[in-house]
Amino acid sequence: MFSFGQDIGIDLGTATVLAFVKGKGITLREPSVVAVDKLTGDVLAVGQEARRMLGRTPGNIVATRPLKDGVISDYTVTEKMLKYFINKVCGRTIFSPRIMICIPSQVTEVEKKAVIDAATQAGARKVYLIEEPIAAAIGAGIDISRACGNMVVDIRTEERLMLQ
Repeated sequence: MFSFGQDIGIDLGTATVLAFVKGKGITLREPSVVAVDKLTGDVLAVGQEARRMLGRTPGNIVATRPLKDGVISDYTVTEKMLKYFINKVCGRTIFSPRIMICIPSQVTEVEKKAVIDAATQAGARKVYLIEEPIAAAIGAGIDISRACGNMVVDIRTEERLMLQ
């Protein structure tokens, strides 16, 4: 089945990647782990399958987490991971999706550019960035256009998720 470009929201977490598709809700919740053959550079597994390989791979296969503290630490692997997740979420489409990606509020301009470039190279038609606290406030139903006090608390659960 073919469809026109979709609107996707992606939370690139250090431990887990979430993807929200407009009209469908959260359609992907996978570990941000990629298994790569060191000799060829080929991606062998992504997400849940790659996580099962952590600590159990032969010498030529390395399972890594390409994100650190919510930002890209390995550009090439992140791009391949995003491509896999976009294809998994979108299936076969005529047009590439528009993607909004959550980023930590303290990222640099260089890190922002890396996220935009990786998502574009992975198949996004247009990439938008939104800071995680703003996305959390919108998701909580807070009117961010009003000048009033609100507090958003981001409780990190990466350590707990990595142990599961």
